[in-house]
Amino acid sequence: MTAPVKSSPLALTVLALLHYRPLHPYGLQQLIKQWGKERVVNVGQRAGLYRTIERLLAGGLIAVRQTERDQQYPERTVYEVTDAGRAAAREWLEQMLSVPKEEFPVFPAALSNIVLLVPDEALPVLERRAERIAAQCAALEEGRDEAVGAGVPRVALIEDEYALAVLTAERRWLDGVIGELRDGSLTWSRELLAASQESPESAASDG
Repeated sequence: MTAPVKSSPLALTVLALLHYRPLHPYGLQQLIKQWGKERVVNVGQRAGLYRTIERLLAGGLIAVRQTERDQQYPERTVYEVTDAGRAAAREWLEQMLSVPKEEFPVFPAALSNIVLLVPDEALPVLERRAERIAAQCAALEEGRDEAVGAGVPRVALIEDEYALAVLTAERRWLDGVIGELRDGSLTWSRELLAASQESPESAASDG
C-alpha cells in the first residue's frame, strides 16, 4: 500500500512538468528555471526537489522510467508521471485554484509588529520597500513585454500577470501609508498604545 502524498506547489510543478516528458531531477530543476517557475516554487535547495521526488515515488505518483549512464555525468534516474500522478495533479490543481489557503507571509507579520518602531523610524523602512516593489514591477513588466513580443501566449505568463497585480496593489497601499506617515495623519506612541490596551473596567475605575 502506497503512502498518501501531501500536495505542495513544488510537488504539483514536478507532476505538471512530467506530463510533458520524462525527466531526471537535474532536468526538472533546469526546466523550472527555464520556464521561470522558480519565482513561484522554491527550488533554491536541490535537496528539497529530491525529497519531493522521493515522496512522489513512494506514493506511486511517479515511476522510474530508466537510468541514464554517461561518462560526462553521474548516473541519472529518469522519472515519468503515472496515471495516479495525473489524477492527483488535477485534483491538487483544482483545489489550489479554487480554495484560498490561509498562508503566513513575512510582510503582514512584520506590519503587525511595526509599533516596535516609532513613525519616524518606520517611514524610511517602508520607503525602501516601496522602491524595491517598484523595481520588481518594472522587471516583471519588461519581462512580460519581451515574452509577448516573442509570441509567448498569455496563459504561459499568467502567474507573472498575477504577481504584477499583487505587487501593484501593494505599491499603491504603501504609497498611501507612506504619505500618511509623512503628513502625520498616521502616528502612534507607546503611551497611545498603552492607553488603547487598558480594559474598560480599568478605565472606569480610574475615572
